[in-house]
Amino acid sequence: MNFDGIWTPVVTPFSEEGTIRFDVLDTVIDTLIEQGVHGLIIGGTTGEYYALSKEDRKQVLDASAQRAEGRIPILAGINATTTEESLDIGQHAKRAGFDGILVAAPYYCQPAQDELLTHIRCIDSALDMPTMLYNFPDRTGVPMSLELIQALSDRPNIQAIKESTGSIERLHALSNDYADQIQLSCGMDDQVLEFFVWGARSWVAGASNFLAPEHVALYKACVIDQDFVAGRELAARLLPVLNLLEQGGKFCQYIKFGCELAGMPVGAAHRPLLPLSDVEKATFTRAYEALVEHRL
Repeated sequence: MNFDGIWTPVVTPFSEEGTIRFDVLDTVIDTLIEQGVHGLIIGGTTGEYYALSKEDRKQVLDASAQRAEGRIPILAGINATTTEESLDIGQHAKRAGFDGILVAAPYYCQPAQDELLTHIRCIDSALDMPTMLYNFPDRTGVPMSLELIQALSDRPNIQAIKESTGSIERLHALSNDYADQIQLSCGMDDQVLEFFVWGARSWVAGASNFLAPEHVALYKACVIDQDFVAGRELAARLLPVLNLLEQGGKFCQYIKFGCELAGMPVGAAHRPLLPLSDVEKATFTRAYEALVEHRL
């Protein structure tokens, strides 16, 4: 499977009552496809999968696959606290027609590396689907060690890794020592230029929910055209927004507010996450407006 390009982890739109707005989800998917992103991830962190029941997650997967209609590759986030639940969601996604899966470490239970390895191998054996690993220990509490990556070298389905540690040393190791085994995808938005300089051809980008044209342009400059002067200029324009996302402590809230600013209201994040303050909204609005005023 080709994981090149901008992969948008799609937001889950909610009503004021907290129910899923499937009509708005359709609009989000159509808009992202029209704006040229290269793939969609349904049920990732940005989609607030952890706040949904298993049945709600399956309904979102079904609705998204039906709306995408083969127009764009789609990955299903299948993370859960147990292997059994991940398998159940993954099997549902496979039946729904997803092209691949996103696999993170089960959260809260904090498996040891041998347990995490067994978990990933079990999923791979059962589902037999192209897989992007998701290494985000700040969220899951468990890293995916380089030794674990090496131990998966006999699994051809394990094709990419979304790297979200923020470690430049880790970025260098994956780029230099594992490039022949696994494709590197940027999962740390404020380091995207560094990822592209070191050979990444993929970016899983939450802000592409509302800034897809800028993300696609940065990918084209750095990966397609290999023009890192233009890429640096684009990245510099994006950084004020990306810095707020990665360093502001309210990632999902900022993403959803960004969608609202872009004319696509998707509702608030599920509690316990609270709406942004007026000051936070004003700061983010200034960064957003300064960026989009340069659109052609």
